[in-house]
Amino acid sequence: MSERLQAPRGTFDVLPEQSALRAQVEEVARRVLESAGYRRIETPAFEDTDVFRRAVGASTDIVQKEMYTFEDAGGRSLTLRPEVTAPIVRAYLEHGMHKLAQPVKLWYLSSCFRYERAQAGRYRQFWQIGAEALGSDDAAVDAESILLLHTILAELGVAGMRLRIASLGTPASRAHYRELLQDHLRRHEDELAAEVRERIDLNPLRAFDSDHPGTRTVMAKAPVLMDHLDDADRDHFASVLGMLEAAHIPYEVDGTLVRGLDYYTRTVFEFTSDALGAQSGVGGGGRYDGLAEQLGGSPVCGMGWAAGVERMLLAAEHLPVPEPICDLYVAMAQGTPAERVQAFALAAEARSAGVPTQLELAGRSLKGQFKQADRCGAAYVAILGPEGIELKDMQTGAQESLDTSAAVVAHVLRGRHADA
Repeated sequence: MSERLQAPRGTFDVLPEQSALRAQVEEVARRVLESAGYRRIETPAFEDTDVFRRAVGASTDIVQKEMYTFEDAGGRSLTLRPEVTAPIVRAYLEHGMHKLAQPVKLWYLSSCFRYERAQAGRYRQFWQIGAEALGSDDAAVDAESILLLHTILAELGVAGMRLRIASLGTPASRAHYRELLQDHLRRHEDELAAEVRERIDLNPLRAFDSDHPGTRTVMAKAPVLMDHLDDADRDHFASVLGMLEAAHIPYEVDGTLVRGLDYYTRTVFEFTSDALGAQSGVGGGGRYDGLAEQLGGSPVCGMGWAAGVERMLLAAEHLPVPEPICDLYVAMAQGTPAERVQAFALAAEARSAGVPTQLELAGRSLKGQFKQADRCGAAYVAILGPEGIELKDMQTGAQESLDTSAAVVAHVLRGRHADA
């Protein structure tokens, strides 16, 4: 016997009982985002590799270590998307969305792929819900974006939710701070992790993300970017915070907050959950006003976020599993060929009328069929037999004889309307 195959390490199957919970996450996100004017977009699962090399940053762990990159039969370098913001900006540019009323507000539910150590809530294939607003530098865009993610997480019942927020300034205002930070890191180079030393020139801000004890000690005394913003950056950040306060959203300003992607400017934020332990991040994002230019387009302001579906479900501890809907279960008294055809026709007619209907498909006894109807949560059971059709109300136990399939469907529909 050959070895039984399993899903690749770091991936997982979404089983039916889990799919119902994930559908709730999607439904909440769709309702919250589309009510605010965001429209659904989906980009390809793989992109030209340069989309991520240019956008995410050559010095990031994502580009250096985590991307699934391959060469196709035509010799082109392609990459499974590790994140979705860069592909959406590419689509915005490619399809001329600058001609639309700005900002263009988009949301997505997409799978992403990163080669990293698999652990609870962190997988090599994972799903993200995200929102992007392109074409405006107004601080209200930042505040609205944060408010929408806060609303989604709150409606899902994410436990112990906290918002950390900071400003990275613009590239121009960040240049002087970058030199100060590089000088600080070089003075303590012997105390830093090897990967932090290697990135002092490329991306010194990522040192704030390091878990290395020596690096953390050094960074505790490092200059903080928030102390080196210019007046325009400070005013923009103050406007964002003022709007969050007006919406009664609590926050913590954290000058050490650094997102893992190089394209962020000004506002950055992250929602965490105490229910997730060390890997506490649920979702976050920020502003990326220079990203379109990095992808070869004209300047376009942007703001967005992404939240992991798996992490939201882990943090939403009490999200109820919805009960399956079955208004009618079609059973057979004897299971004769004639009954089977009649049962199939009744199920088809009921479904055409919008009645959630299940049909006996396993050859059970009549007693077994009633047990299966209970498992399905059926409101009614139609029993087809030589004498006609008996319809049983599973809640009251009442049973009556009906002449036609149409009468069964009509009775069930009346019952649904009465319950509603």
